[in-house]
Amino acid sequence: MAPIAVRSASRDEERTVSALITLAFASDPMARWSLREPHAYLAVMPELIRAFGAAAYDSDSAYVSEDGSGAAMWLPPGVEPDIETLDRLIRENADPAILSDVEGIFDAMARYHPEEPHWYLPLIGTDPMRQGQGIGSALMQHALVRCDRDGVAAYLESSNPLNIPLYQRHGFEILGTIQIGSSPVLTPMLRPPRPAAG
Repeated sequence: MAPIAVRSASRDEERTVSALITLAFASDPMARWSLREPHAYLAVMPELIRAFGAAAYDSDSAYVSEDGSGAAMWLPPGVEPDIETLDRLIRENADPAILSDVEGIFDAMARYHPEEPHWYLPLIGTDPMRQGQGIGSALMQHALVRCDRDGVAAYLESSNPLNIPLYQRHGFEILGTIQIGSSPVLTPMLRPPRPAAG
């Protein structure tokens, strides 16, 4: 099988990348717990994606597979998601019955974030029709070369337990688990930098 080519996406491709990630997360336990109604999910998820990851375009760290089947948005050290917009979107759209639990999840996420410089992966996804074909692995490998070259750790929160083995294969270690009220489990994971291949 030919290697899967990965490249940086430009801001002009934001709608395409957002649509792909929205599709990929349509059955994600955490995304659908917080946005349970299909119409709310489809309306709000693109805005959440923008708030979580749009800064990746400014550092050439929004990645897509060349065939458009997968995408990942990485934030470089010192760059954070748009927390103010995330808070607003959650307050306005989450089911009031779980709002305090959703807010608790975000608080716990903040406590797990490493204090040392790190690359943060808020979003990675593959078209459901193409899952299991190595696309997520190719996206991960592409980004981790940069992390290792910079000598910087990589951090993510896995919102789907099915993805944890993929992350572990790429060197991520489980830091703990986050679960509040009726929420699914969120798993923060950290990958120390590895010596760059010479």
